[in-house]
Amino acid sequence: MHLIFRTMLQLLLSRRRPALGIWDSSSVTLRVLPTDIDIAMHMNNGMYFSVFDLGRFDLMVRSGVWAQMRRRRWSPVAAGETISFRKSLQLGQLYAIETRIIGLDERAIYFEQRAVADGEIYARAFIATRLVSGSGPVSNEEIITAFGAPPEDLVLPEWIHEWRLNNALPSTRRPAPHSW
Repeated sequence: MHLIFRTMLQLLLSRRRPALGIWDSSSVTLRVLPTDIDIAMHMNNGMYFSVFDLGRFDLMVRSGVWAQMRRRRWSPVAAGETISFRKSLQLGQLYAIETRIIGLDERAIYFEQRAVADGEIYARAFIATRLVSGSGPVSNEEIITAFGAPPEDLVLPEWIHEWRLNNALPSTRRPAPHSW
């Protein structure tokens, strides 16, 4: 909820920006706000995933996918995330969130997102997402029918498959007991 007003503002602003295809790249320019920083006076590591949400929303709205998802009552959920940091974004610094879909498999749609400032990558994340409906996960067939097939040259890197398998928790239909 801490970014609810920024999210609503981004949804409105994205509607006024030029249209994109869902397989295109999106760029959103932001500034590091006082609410984004931690005690070390740079953007808090957890904030990166929150502002990356804004980039994914921008791509979905500008491509028309967001409106289609809302009509179908589909919701996006994150299934897995990994991030690497290179430099720290400082209070007041302008930066861009660059977003693109890098592929999909039978389990997820995968995004690559970057925080870029002064032409340099400061952080990069890979996010596995799913679309869910009231009756459960939305199939790839439904997604492709609704949004179009990915470009033929869009090939998901092999390491993404390994990352997903190595980091996955059991299905919600199976137990996942905690014991240390």
